[in-house]
Amino acid sequence: MNIVFLNTLERGTDKQEACNAQVSIGEEQGVWSVHWQDTDAATEEEPVLWYQGISWDEMLHVFRQGLREKMKDGYRPLVQTEVELSQGMSNKARTSQMLSYYCEEHPNEEVFEALRTWRREQAVKEKKAPYILATNRVLRMISVFLPQTKEELLQIPGFGEQKAAIYAQDILQITMPAVRMHEFPLDWVVSVVDLVKFEGWLLAQKEQKLRMELDREVSKRKVLEVVSGGGTLADLQVSLDMPRRELLLWVEELDKEGYDMEPLVEAELASIPEEEQIKAWQAFETGGDRYLKPVLQRLTGEAELKGKELDRAYEWLRLLRIRFRREKLSAQAAS
Repeated sequence: MNIVFLNTLERGTDKQEACNAQVSIGEEQGVWSVHWQDTDAATEEEPVLWYQGISWDEMLHVFRQGLREKMKDGYRPLVQTEVELSQGMSNKARTSQMLSYYCEEHPNEEVFEALRTWRREQAVKEKKAPYILATNRVLRMISVFLPQTKEELLQIPGFGEQKAAIYAQDILQITMPAVRMHEFPLDWVVSVVDLVKFEGWLLAQKEQKLRMELDREVSKRKVLEVVSGGGTLADLQVSLDMPRRELLLWVEELDKEGYDMEPLVEAELASIPEEEQIKAWQAFETGGDRYLKPVLQRLTGEAELKGKELDRAYEWLRLLRIRFRREKLSAQAAS
């Protein structure tokens, strides 16, 4: 059983002595389970099974409902969970969430798509990931509130002075021709939002975040199991049903977190000629390991790789870089 979520709760008693309990979510071969256990040493009660089955939605419903009942009995999580909604949220954060909710309820798809097109083209020019320029959430708010000046654009949460200085002119060329129904400042939004629906939306956002966290934990465990067993990228594809590029991102991230990815690196590099690996290693030492394109150019010379051949070359270079960086860190720690 893989425990993918665990939280401790505490409840005061009439004798002013705290009672502790734990709630956990586990997963094993696609079967979810939710357990509740009183951890007070005096009781020594067995865990209570709240749910067991394959349905994510049912599991999460039972989890939330059970926690609500326990919180009515006086239990409070020691770590904040998704069932607490907006409790503890600052006024600024709550207002920002309301703006985002309002925009989802009143979308302007035409302007939104125009902004996405601009972002995609600009990201290609700057060789950056599109989300670095602006997230979908920010573009959604811009498309709905339609700022007409740089000062109004700065009132969009998540769009600061630096980005406004660079991109304001391009963005305003898209928003200014559109017909605007509301004015700035945006403090009027708080008064028109349906609070009941907003709370429901907040809960859905938190559920989605929790689901992503749990899915990530499950995927992480699968990656580690395959790697520790000497598996390859092909084996990971079968286990996780992900593109090889995404799997490599997982491998690099887990390596940074301190997990041993060497079995996978060794398995994948076994088919790469040793002289090629030596040349690449030397290129890392002389030119640095940040960019792979110069390393590949040094290996191939004037030859131009395409398609799967090019993808495969970048794959093994990324894996060799993991080994190179690990050995460099080890050498630095030893010196």
